[in-house]
Parts: sequence; structure tokens; C-alpha cells
Amino acid sequence: MAMVVFNQKGGVGKSTITCNLAAISASQGFRTLVVDLDQQGNSSAYLMGSVAPEEGAEAPEIPTVADFFEQVLSYSFRPAPPTDFVVATPFANLSLMHASPQLDELQVKLESRHKIYKLNEALQQLSEHFDRIYIDTPPALNFYTRSALIAATGCLIPFDCDDFSRQALYTLMDNVQEIKVDHNPDLEIKGIVVNQFQPRANLPQRLVQELIDEGLPVLQPYLPSSVKVRESHQLSRPMIFLDPRHKLTQALVELHDSL
Repeated sequence: MAMVVFNQKGGVGKSTITCNLAAISASQGFRTLVVDLDQQGNSSAYLMGSVAPEEGAEAPEIPTVADFFEQVLSYSFRPAPPTDFVVATPFANLSLMHASPQLDELQVKLESRHKIYKLNEALQQLSEHFDRIYIDTPPALNFYTRSALIAATGCLIPFDCDDFSRQALYTLMDNVQEIKVDHNPDLEIKGIVVNQFQPRANLPQRLVQELIDEGLPVLQPYLPSSVKVRESHQLSRPMIFLDPRHKLTQALVELHDSL
């Protein structure tokens, strides 16, 4: 299973949802991989932290997803297998293709040379080593997002109960459907993940109910708003490892098991 988490609007919780669902898969014994295609690297930081090297020492070099795409452009006679660009996280069963700022400068070259299917080919090989693959994407329908949608079997759309987010939702779903028709017939919109939900506030309740009334695939449960997730980010520990009994953790587990 390869699941892409995508929304063209930033700040809706893509990285949080990606990493927490992946961590739950790993905690249940599934060999799990997170592919971080967002040059900001929020998923990478969430899972790996920002460990400063000792004084006088150089920061350790780790392979990144940008290194994979650079190889795609190099026409290597004996290319390294995709597994060479995967690193282990501190959590059992959970691995990562680390993001890099270089993704931005590589994008134009990758587009001009029509490398849109290379991620799909890599994930096909990686599926022999991993049971679950989760892909975090940048907040834009760019080369990397299209590559992810072509490579995935499922798409989750975070929704943060904001009117601007709702207005963008329809275009987003049309874009996903177009990629399904043109490039990836196996792609399925698994549903809309309601994030940062405040049940006592009128606006979130109204917006979500309107989506349901329109027949859109709104998933249950809704993920509650919680300051605990900020602590989770700061400590680089997904919720299942930080506080398994927390209400947000339980909602994430229920969501994970329903997919």
C-alpha cells in the first residue's frame, strides 16, 4: 500500500498526519516507509529530529530523496537501488526517504526530461521491502506531487475546517481525478481527513456537515485539536510513541485502522 497525503493549501497537517499514520503502522509491526517530497522537510524533522554534531565534528551525511532524483538525471550505467536512499529512524519498523532543499532546484530538470514515472518505478521496487509506504507532499500540484499521485494507490486529503481550505477542495479533487484517469487507474481518494476539529465551535461543525451533505468522502473519526501534538513535534516523537492513550492518538489509531 502506498498512501499519499496531499493538499495544495499549506498548514493543514499533512506532515503530522503522514508521520503519525506511518508510526502507527510501524507500531503494529508493518515494515513502514515515509517518503518526504516536501523540500521544507517537516516529516523528516518530525521523525529524525535536528541532532547537532559534537563540537568540531561535521554533520553526518545521510542519503536523501534528492540524491535519488539526481541519480535519475545522471543516466548511471549501474544505478544504486532505491533502498540505498532509505535511512532508518529511531523507531522500529519505520524508515525514511529524507527530504532536501535541493528538491526545488532539481524540479525543472526532472520536468523537462519527463521523469514523472521514476518515483513510481522506485516505489514498486521498495514495495518488496516495505508493507506500507506513506508519501508527504509539498503544498502545490508540482512535479513531486504528480509523481506521488502516479505512484500511490490511495490519497488522503487533510481538511482543517477553514473556508479557504474548503474552496480549494473541489479543485484539488478534480486534479486527483484527472491524474487517475490519465496516469494511474489504481489511484483512489480514500477520503477527507478532518484535522484540528473543535466540536464545540459552530464553524467547523457547519463546514464538515456541508461536505457530508454534498456526498464527499469525509472520514471518521475527526482528529481533535490538541496542544499535545506540538509537544510531539518538538520531541520528534509521533503520538503513538509519546502518549498512546491520548485522545488524539486514539483518533489517529481509529483512522489508521479504517483505511
